Amino acid sequence: MSKFKSFEDIHAWQKARELNIKIYSITNQNRFEKDFNLRDQIRRSVISVSSNIAEGFERETSKEFKRFLYIAKASIGEVRSQLYLAVDLNYITKSKFEELFQDTTDISKMLSGLIKYLNKLND
Repeated sequence: MSKFKSFEDIHAWQKARELNIKIYSITNQNRFEKDFNLRDQIRRSVISVSSNIAEGFERETSKEFKRFLYIAKASIGEVRSQLYLAVDLNYITKSKFEELFQDTTDISKMLSGLIKYLNKLND
């Protein structure tokens, strides 16, 4: 874990933080805002990504960090799934969906890369 001094140095955490803002912004608009269940669930899911990266890092062991990265990866998948519902219900435009879909895919790939890096440290 010597690659990072703090979780704020982790690019996946930085991107997840940016995604938090985007999700909060879209869920404060129009019909999305009134769908309390989906709005609250996608917010919880996206918050889970950055939170689990931070918590895992602060555990200070590669094994624990990896475990929390897997949880973050699952949460970003959950966000991506919820975005499909949001576009299907016309809460967001197709272009906004594509932008957010790309963000979630990028974060997922970053998390996979970080997990692979940690696995190599333990080999």
